[in-house]
Amino acid sequence: MQPAWTTRTPGPSEIAALARLWFDGWQDAHAAVLPAALARLRTRQSFADRLTAMLSDVRVIGDPDAPLGFCAIRHDELDQLFVAPAGRGRGVAAALVADAEGRLAARGVATAWLACAIGNHRAARFYEKCGWHLAATVVHRLDTTEGPFDLEVWRYEKRLSPAVAD
Repeated sequence: MQPAWTTRTPGPSEIAALARLWFDGWQDAHAAVLPAALARLRTRQSFADRLTAMLSDVRVIGDPDAPLGFCAIRHDELDQLFVAPAGRGRGVAAALVADAEGRLAARGVATAWLACAIGNHRAARFYEKCGWHLAATVVHRLDTTEGPFDLEVWRYEKRLSPAVAD
């Protein structure tokens, strides 16, 4: 039986640990399938800077010094999802996705979306298992330290249930 994971909002002191998790996870999932020009821009410092800007929309599972995973939402998008190797296969990713879906629904989002790197079949299978469907292949504009970077991605979508008021 999987443990019942609790998500929480991280504090500024956790940015370095989360940036390390994000950098390592990005290298593992994306370095082989995305352009080298983008990989060059995805440094640990770039992830730390992005985390600083999005921290209020991030949720994490795990200890502050050893996070097992995190997710971030932006507008109607599940923007980022990364899980450390120690958290994989333990329900961490599913708990983070459920948390993100709940937060998006609470914002009134009826259809959420996420961008999945073309060729990241492990992530695609996971999203489909969570009820997301491949809606299209689209060009997604990424923010980088050198300006916008256009990347073709798989766009996954999911209809969300309306949030229930307490």
